[in-house]
Amino acid sequence: MINDKGFLMKWFIRFVSSSAGKKQIMAVTGLGFCVFLATHLVGNLTLYGGRSFFLSYIEHLHSLGYLITAAELGLVFFAVVHIVTALVLFVENNAARPVRYAVRKNAGGRTLGSATSPYTGLLILLFVLIHLLTFRFVDKTSVTDFEILTQKLTHPGWALFYVAFVLIVAIHVSHGLWSGFQTLGLSHPKYMPFIRRFGTLFSIVIGAGFASIPVFVFLGA
Repeated sequence: MINDKGFLMKWFIRFVSSSAGKKQIMAVTGLGFCVFLATHLVGNLTLYGGRSFFLSYIEHLHSLGYLITAAELGLVFFAVVHIVTALVLFVENNAARPVRYAVRKNAGGRTLGSATSPYTGLLILLFVLIHLLTFRFVDKTSVTDFEILTQKLTHPGWALFYVAFVLIVAIHVSHGLWSGFQTLGLSHPKYMPFIRRFGTLFSIVIGAGFASIPVFVFLGA
């Protein structure tokens, strides 16, 4: 048993130390966030059903108690692992190529999402922190989530801020979804074009769906 534990520990250290292992960790955590974005969007779209419908959805979430707490802690863990791994890979890649190419190369399927992913990732982290401080960790003893949301997003500055940042999220996801499948070895020459198109469609739905919410509220939800 001790030898088995030692073997597993050595294997884990080798795995997380390797470039391939880090990329697979990025893929798993990234795909996990794509699932979270999809479910979170579905929940937020209940806002279109009006105040009561939206608040009933929030109340249902709160009724789940420890399950929601566990899910939130899991997301925090995924976020920390994803961000730390991304930063380590970014530093390692720069160290391996200290001199940048004189001509920017676009071969190999390089897209806006892949080219900007380290920077959009940091912007998303900033956005998530602001979002949590604005809507999650606030005093709700005398106001509901609906009032907090509408009070913020009826301000043009906040509405534009949210639209801009959800578009950044969409750009980040446009690369992350299909590359996650590819990194995990789930791609196939026959199916990869479909996965790429699905990734693009998914990012458009995520961007348009979340962006529609501040627009809807600003125009008088």
